[in-house]
Amino acid sequence: MSGWTGKLLRVNLTNGTSRIEDIPERWLRDYIGGRGVADRYLWEELDPKVDPLSPENKLIFATGPLTGTPVSCGARYMVVTKGALTGAITTSNSGGHWGPELKFAGYDLLLLEGRAPRPVYLWIYDDQVELRDARSFWGKTVSATEDGIRSELGIPGTRVACIGPAGENLVRYACIVNDKHRAAGRSGVGAVMGSKNLKAVAVRGTRGVPVADPKGFMEAVWALRKKLAEAPGRKGMTELGTAATIDLTNAFGGCPTRNFETGQFEEAENLNGNSIKDQRMLTNKACFACTIACGRVTRLPGETADKYLVNTHPRNWKTAGEGPEYEAAWALGADCGVGDLDAVIKANWLCNDLGLDPISMGATLAAAMELYERGIIGDSQVELPLKFGSGAALVRMIEATAYREGFGNELAEGSKRMGEKFHHPEIFMGTKGQEFPAYDPRGFQGMGIAYAPCNRGGCHLRAWTPGVESNGTFPPHATEGKAEWVAVEQNKSTAHDATGICLFTGTGSQLADLVPCTAGATGVPFTLEDFVKAGERTWNLERLWNLKAGLTAADDTLPERLLKTPHTSGPAKGVVVRLHEMLPVYYQTRGWDEQGVPTREKLMELGLASV
Repeated sequence: MSGWTGKLLRVNLTNGTSRIEDIPERWLRDYIGGRGVADRYLWEELDPKVDPLSPENKLIFATGPLTGTPVSCGARYMVVTKGALTGAITTSNSGGHWGPELKFAGYDLLLLEGRAPRPVYLWIYDDQVELRDARSFWGKTVSATEDGIRSELGIPGTRVACIGPAGENLVRYACIVNDKHRAAGRSGVGAVMGSKNLKAVAVRGTRGVPVADPKGFMEAVWALRKKLAEAPGRKGMTELGTAATIDLTNAFGGCPTRNFETGQFEEAENLNGNSIKDQRMLTNKACFACTIACGRVTRLPGETADKYLVNTHPRNWKTAGEGPEYEAAWALGADCGVGDLDAVIKANWLCNDLGLDPISMGATLAAAMELYERGIIGDSQVELPLKFGSGAALVRMIEATAYREGFGNELAEGSKRMGEKFHHPEIFMGTKGQEFPAYDPRGFQGMGIAYAPCNRGGCHLRAWTPGVESNGTFPPHATEGKAEWVAVEQNKSTAHDATGICLFTGTGSQLADLVPCTAGATGVPFTLEDFVKAGERTWNLERLWNLKAGLTAADDTLPERLLKTPHTSGPAKGVVVRLHEMLPVYYQTRGWDEQGVPTREKLMELGLASV
């Protein structure tokens, strides 16, 4: 088999056994790979109603047919499970070098089940598979864990994906971090891993990825690389990284500020791509096979390193690290009202090292700051004032959350559960239990319909509308045509995920450019229509899974703040999200009934009628 390895490594953590299985070839063709194939395993093997933190939940790491190949940005892998934060299916994506290494070891997928009786880490070296004692690493940060495991194994080129203290302590939005700074970040996949007493997965592979048609494959590879090299969008991403987006969202009134109270942040310029580049950036950084290099390596020089010292780490805990990217700069910055770039940088490094999703971390803290400023929680409940704009509170509460210390124990549950506990559910800015990312749909109406029915809750990676709402394709405050566009875009992005290629190749190319790459790698004569259909098939399977988990059309909604409370100033003044105009159109476009259930006709069309 080419492109794909066709192999799944199954590890039972409860009894310490492992075996290699063949992946049904039909599934590879129907779902392309990665996310879609992992979804199918979850559908076949997991009761959607299980507790996500129980041993019955399964945790799947999945690569695509282009992961580990020279296709631009062929670094991605997915983590698929029942999310600890949402209770919905989650498909969390990461880059770096870990995914390609799993592929080089000979596996498309790694499926973990059960719970180890004591902390362990998994060591994979081609066919050698071993569970090793991780008690000496339990409690350690991500960077210390990776360094320690690599030193213990002594095998050059070993790659490590692990959890930090947040995952061990079952923080609902803990992430899995590989290569110290790349993360499968959303929905609490790190908490699921922690619930299994699994500290890390270390992998070394020596096999490479064979391709079916080397000549045709490399022609497609170079065509894609050429398009990216010449694309203005790619050049901007290389120069300024994702944080350049803060200027776009702020200009349109779509930069959520102080827990979505407003849509513009008066200190946005402090956090944008230019400020990071000019003031704190050392260099940019790329993942495996990446020709974009959007990562930022940053430092805090001189006395700035002494700002916001961290309790559990020595003085000058860190003076260099990676990030922040746009989502982290927004969540830890604008959403919390913090305009101090140094505080945001240190907070971002902490999230990386403690293993926290910075989006949900920042958004949950912003919700707590609103509770504090409204007098719903007071000084007797928190160790320091949780005021909007406080860099000290930002840094300290990230640490407290990871270790569930004091009020950090409330933050660790996410803003939905926290709001319900304090009888103010309206502070939760998200859907299906997951906090929104950095786009206020009152500024970009299309993000409302992108968020509400999204299978994994609030997410910007399935259909990102600010691009088409700011370039003249669609007026930002109109609803016409957006539900249809979002449905099609979700199908495309889902197929894109399945290939193992980073979505940022979209800064200079199209999904169609990945079709000949995949065909050349696998030998399957895929067409663009096949790709879009595979994406639609996967999206519908995820929808069916969520319905079985107990989610309904009532979960396809937005907070009342977005539906009923307009901004009072700025470009989005007077605008609310008109979800009621878009959701029925979305359901109809998808071939679902009025309750958001896929019709039998649609399931038959997609080959899902018998699943």
